Amino acid sequence: MIEVKNVFQTFNKNTLYHLELFKNLSLIINDGDFISLIGSNGAGKSTLLNMLAGSFAPDSGDILIDDKIVTRQKEYKRAKYIGRVFQDPKMGNCPDMSIRENLSIAYNKLKSFNLTRGVERKNERFFLEQLETFKMGLEEFINVQAGSLSGGQRQALSLLMATIIEPKLLLLDEHTAALDPVTSKNVMEKTKEIVESKSITTLMVTHNLNYATEYGNRLILMHKGEIIFDVSGQEKAELTKRKLLDIFTNSAPDDALSDVMAFG
Repeated sequence: MIEVKNVFQTFNKNTLYHLELFKNLSLIINDGDFISLIGSNGAGKSTLLNMLAGSFAPDSGDILIDDKIVTRQKEYKRAKYIGRVFQDPKMGNCPDMSIRENLSIAYNKLKSFNLTRGVERKNERFFLEQLETFKMGLEEFINVQAGSLSGGQRQALSLLMATIIEPKLLLLDEHTAALDPVTSKNVMEKTKEIVESKSITTLMVTHNLNYATEYGNRLILMHKGEIIFDVSGQEKAELTKRKLLDIFTNSAPDDALSDVMAFG
């Protein structure tokens, strides 16, 4: 279980751009939850992901993972058990390293190194099998530098790297937003397959309301740093894009027009 407990977060203190984003924000993420997180621009979605990842600590309040307070734990330490895929396909892998080398780094991230080779040939068959499941031809380029891949291929590689060693928490920050519709759907289907087969607790930020309603067992809607709608189970399964838009416009009427236009 992951818990955000009574969190306050302010940006640009004592300036003209002073913003109190989170005011006593609390959230419980249960083991195995696959949450679609949506909301207006500036609602705090990516800020919440950054806070969970350890990119920065809140002004006050706590972050707990498996009942352990990790609020002040450094990002690099939290990265050992948190997988992350960003919107930009270039952020999830090293462009000057081959697919095999990138996967080797991800596969060995919890292991200590000695004088053995960092890239072991015995893992190559496993890597090829994993790459083949994406049906994007990645297995044919296992020795090709990641920087020469298409955006969709690099994002697929990033997703595999983030989940090849099962994380306690997977953070997806609009990970299909920069992809074309066909590739985006392919990556989403593979995301669903990986998350559900491994029961990985997942928080996915998206502006695509079709994806938000179609994927996951739970949906959270944020606005101006607050959770204004949280639904799961059968109620989530019956939620449509139209119902979701109605809920948002009724909950945030002052900003509804401009923010609804941001949703896909």
